[in-house]
Amino acid sequence: MPQSAERPAPAPGRVLVVEDEPQIVRALVLNLRARRYEVETAADGASALRAAAARRPDVVLLDLGLPDMDGVEVIRLLRTRSRVPVLVLSARQTSDEKVEALDAGADDYVTKPFGMDELLARLRAAIRRGEPAGPAAEDPETVLIETEGFTVDLAAKKVNRGGKDVRLTPTEWHLLEVLVRNPGRLVGQKQLLHEVWGPSYSTETNYLRVYMAQLRRKLETDPSHPRHFITEPGMGYRFER
Repeated sequence: MPQSAERPAPAPGRVLVVEDEPQIVRALVLNLRARRYEVETAADGASALRAAAARRPDVVLLDLGLPDMDGVEVIRLLRTRSRVPVLVLSARQTSDEKVEALDAGADDYVTKPFGMDELLARLRAAIRRGEPAGPAAEDPETVLIETEGFTVDLAAKKVNRGGKDVRLTPTEWHLLEVLVRNPGRLVGQKQLLHEVWGPSYSTETNYLRVYMAQLRRKLETDPSHPRHFITEPGMGYRFER
């Protein structure tokens, strides 16, 4: 009896490349398609927003220097309608510029010129953060985390504040989840970076500062004097009910 042909493995993800430099686009498309990613491209911000809405990519690779608008504005507009992970590719190297992109809602930042292996590793990590987690057995006593201001439902992956659902990006959710699963305990900077972004992240403490500020803005009554998300300077962060 003839053996049935093996089904091809599914593509590891859909990538939207937003870049106006043809050589970089060509290199990215060739490398991504060689690894079986589905790839769409856009050469400006307006096209990127249309493609993101129509194609629903698993991750966006975004250059900040676009011809029609700044990439940071693209991130802000994208965040009003989508939680898709955004990986910035940019020649801008100052800390302030990186923080501005992260604060707008980017999930990671790679400085040009970049190594393809590093980029692909960060791409895989970004896609993993955006994937819905499968069902897992939970201790009923730890599924629902309640404070006087908000509630975190770990099973449903939802946050409610004042009777309304709070919209979190995948990266914000992962950071929140690690902290609320360790109430009252100091979670070190390196541990948070490893658990949220991946094992290759150890020194990007500016990511933690930006994302903790975002969680405080969304969940704390007084973000400048946080009650629940406490910074231990130089060490890490702690969640208090």
